Amino acid sequence: MNTTIYLVRHSEPFKIHRGIEEVEEDILFANIKAPLSINGEKLAEIKSQNKEFENIDVVWSSDYVRTMSTAKYFAYRNNLKVNISDKFGERKHGISSWNELPCDFETHQFIDENYKIGSGESQKEVRERIYNKLINVIEDNKGKRILIVGHSTATAYLLGKWCEISYDGDYKFNNQVFFDGKWDYLETFKLTFDDKNNLIDIKNI
Repeated sequence: MNTTIYLVRHSEPFKIHRGIEEVEEDILFANIKAPLSINGEKLAEIKSQNKEFENIDVVWSSDYVRTMSTAKYFAYRNNLKVNISDKFGERKHGISSWNELPCDFETHQFIDENYKIGSGESQKEVRERIYNKLINVIEDNKGKRILIVGHSTATAYLLGKWCEISYDGDYKFNNQVFFDGKWDYLETFKLTFDDKNNLIDIKNI
């Protein structure tokens, strides 16, 4: 009995600009509190109407406003509630100002799975956090169709559990390219797990 997981990146968020000086509250707002833009709301509603998302059994979201706001459309279509977990949240940078971020941070963290700064998370920590919660969700919903709304970097790190991923290029599963690495809002991956929780197929839809 296979279980289907849809990993959906959130829709377009509202952009904020507070001048040159950035403080910790700006980081928090941008990463956690930022809502969807008007266009983002429309895009999420349209995406949720895709035939692929008929008969979803369970909807999960990270605890970020933009993911919950995206997930509500998929939940509403299937008459479901949105389950929330911070385990599906985005990678934490560990900074209070964007000026603290080294210019090579993204590439360094991608190459070295243990690299992190301040109170932030490493690639490995993000992957393990999400993977453990994902398996827990699968165990509780064997044979069902589960949709999880999350974030691009966190999802990329999770996919590294099973896939060969290039920082600025193709993603491969079983030596087959399934994604060109060009992330868009509402980017979606369909993962199929067997009854032993092994990933047996992945598609970018």
